[in-house]
Amino acid sequence: MSDDGDDLKRYAAYEQLKIDWAAPRVLRVTISAPERRNAVDTTGHRELAEIWRDADADDRVRAVLVRGEGTAFSAGGDLAMIEEMMVDAGARARIMREARDIVMNIINCAKPVVSAIQGPAVGAGAAVALLADISIAGRHAKILDGHTRLGVAAGDHAAIVWPLLCGMAKAKYYLLLNDVLTGEEAERIGLVSVCVDDEEVHDRALEVAVRLAEGSAQALQFTKHALNNWLRSAQPTFDASLALEFLGFTGPDVHEGVAAIREKRAAKFG
Repeated sequence: MSDDGDDLKRYAAYEQLKIDWAAPRVLRVTISAPERRNAVDTTGHRELAEIWRDADADDRVRAVLVRGEGTAFSAGGDLAMIEEMMVDAGARARIMREARDIVMNIINCAKPVVSAIQGPAVGAGAAVALLADISIAGRHAKILDGHTRLGVAAGDHAAIVWPLLCGMAKAKYYLLLNDVLTGEEAERIGLVSVCVDDEEVHDRALEVAVRLAEGSAQALQFTKHALNNWLRSAQPTFDASLALEFLGFTGPDVHEGVAAIREKRAAKFG
């Protein structure tokens, strides 16, 4: 396979995801908004929902590597997008569909996905990082769900995958209290696959993606499909959590949560 621009024409419309070939048959997806720690706005959120379908349909792709540009994975949805959801029912419905697609499209993408988690991985960023089939985290990565701190239910990915990865007791502890997990602690409790020194994250993730790309595509894809039936069986739980999250965007607590984040203070919920 050549690695010139002609190979990437189908990805040319993406604005906040940089797409390239990290290695033969390894498609690299880089979340690119480094000036705001790769937080995603409405465009980036939509693109994070769509890229998995495009990669799945691309016969040249045998593995996907997802990372953030610079020293962050992704700080999640930006506050402007959150504030739009708080006041606009149409935007709320659209972004809810996209949040569902981010989760289910990663689960249903036949190609194995590897995440390289460096720096913060929050909200939608954490969803992508932790739903990857193999997650490589830096020792000082900062993984945070972030929802209850904002004043809404832990929706987009947490209920479907955290209890399976780290068990219900740890899932409840971190999702209810919103404590930050380092990459080292995340590996200890089983939330990520592997923890490495921060400077080794991208090289190790690429090494894993190349090994996957060189394996039997059918064997790997069938294995992923079968294992992910555990996640599909939890889809009713996921759908309920997503609905409850977005119900929260219509209530009073999220206003206080957003204000507290903007003012860099602890929220005072009623």
